[in-house]
Amino acid sequence: MELENEQEIQNELVTEENQNNFIESTLGKTINSAVDAALRWVLPDLIEEQIIDVKDSLIQGGFQEGINTAIDSAINLGKSVLGIFTGNFENISQVQSAVEKGGLIDGISNVLDGVLNSISKSGILNSGITEMLRQGKNIILNNVSKNIGQEFTSQLNNLEKLGKYENNWKEYYESQDFEGMEREYQKIKEKLKELIPIENTLNEARNIENIHLLIKNNGQQFNLTEQELELSKILV
Repeated sequence: MELENEQEIQNELVTEENQNNFIESTLGKTINSAVDAALRWVLPDLIEEQIIDVKDSLIQGGFQEGINTAIDSAINLGKSVLGIFTGNFENISQVQSAVEKGGLIDGISNVLDGVLNSISKSGILNSGITEMLRQGKNIILNNVSKNIGQEFTSQLNNLEKLGKYENNWKEYYESQDFEGMEREYQKIKEKLKELIPIENTLNEARNIENIHLLIKNNGQQFNLTEQELELSKILV
């Protein structure tokens, strides 16, 4: 019972919903950050407060909702193109391929066109700024594309670091160094927060957590029974 209460690594099965929610949130932040930077290039004469007003106007015109829809559409179309019929991604490279083949950048381009038309008709922004945004759309899209690529590179780098921390934990486990295990265990938990939830990725981390907590709850004694070690695998 104590083991269950202390578990912190996601222990339910990875679902299509929680994968998509994480991807939408992560890509949404990445896209917004890219657009914020690009607006400063497209509108170089505006001060920071004016740039914020422009971004608020885009949001008022439906930018955020449009981006979320574009991400979801790209994921679903990409899965269909890749033949992912189970609904779940099995690795990060699949996610990246799905986003690319699903036409996310084209989707964002359409969102920008629609939002600019909307705010132009409503008069939320003056026509001069709206026209500058239209002319600078490729700059915005190129920066979005670059930032999305950097995000997936970061995902793959974080996955590599996670594997390193897990191997370090195992080495400390073999040498019965609980202090070292605890240090790597904390790194594993933090790194998982940054990674797209993938079932295969989580399985190894869950197994490490189960053994780690068994030893911790055993007064940091390593004399676990075979039954306890088997239980740790079943809990995964």
